Amino acid sequence: MKKYFKKISPKEFDSPEKYPASNEELEKWQSANKDFWESTPMRYDWNDDNPHEELSPKFYNEIDKRFFGEIKAVMPWNKIPFDNLIDFKNLKHKTILEIGVGTGVHADLIAPYSKAFIGIDITDYAVKTTSKRMKIRCPKANYKIIKMNAENLEFNDNYFDLVWSWGVIHHSANTKNIIDEIVRVLKVNGTAQIMVYHRGWWNYYIIGFLFHGILRAGFLKHKSLSNVVQANTDGFIARYYSRKSFASILDNNKTDIKKIIISGNRGDVIPVSGRNLRKRFIKVMPGQIFRFFLTRLRMGSLLIIEFKKK
Repeated sequence: MKKYFKKISPKEFDSPEKYPASNEELEKWQSANKDFWESTPMRYDWNDDNPHEELSPKFYNEIDKRFFGEIKAVMPWNKIPFDNLIDFKNLKHKTILEIGVGTGVHADLIAPYSKAFIGIDITDYAVKTTSKRMKIRCPKANYKIIKMNAENLEFNDNYFDLVWSWGVIHHSANTKNIIDEIVRVLKVNGTAQIMVYHRGWWNYYIIGFLFHGILRAGFLKHKSLSNVVQANTDGFIARYYSRKSFASILDNNKTDIKKIIISGNRGDVIPVSGRNLRKRFIKVMPGQIFRFFLTRLRMGSLLIIEFKKK
């Protein structure tokens, strides 16, 4: 499903954390954001189409294979994918919200362990795809999959014990609005675990400037580093945060940051053109080497934040 949708113009998004200047611009960006993900859903099929019938059990298995195969190499788990981040055994009394269900990978993992699970997404495709997956894989779970804009959550204050979002909110028109809404709907002492894109020394500045900007001649068309990075990133827009800048959004008396982790994909470490060449490098390098580079040396493109509502 290789589709491409017009990205935001350089004049509109000229810094790594640009926010809309008006309500009119916000609505325009969010409409385009929705259209992008409706047209180009996250199915991990950028290079190879999913060969199975859409929405079939094999279709979902292929998505999981691609996603978990990468995650396990950089963030190995014990028994269940993501159990290094999610305390599954303590979810049975918790009401959980996932922001941005995509194709239902995380809903499938979390819902069966929770007291109640609600997953939301801005697109019809994600709601349809995740709903179908849950009927196949989690028929006994207590869940709802709903179309909703995360910048205006339709839930009461202090409603959820846990909010989970993986690689979603940095694409929204105004990420700060979503953070405000997450804090509002969390119960006191409730926890949010969120992944956004990381603006790090390697993945953003070195790779963006040298690899995409100079070696691939991105500066000839895109006149600034921010524009070069946007042109090589998924989504209509995608903000990149440093640890400090994201922490500053949470810097109020309602939240307490528990941890900030830098991780990424193995491809972050190997900026080479040619998919086959990259695969060869990835195949011969042990996972612990990648984890050292991505996390210890902070070369990864993913910023994982856990915070609690006071």
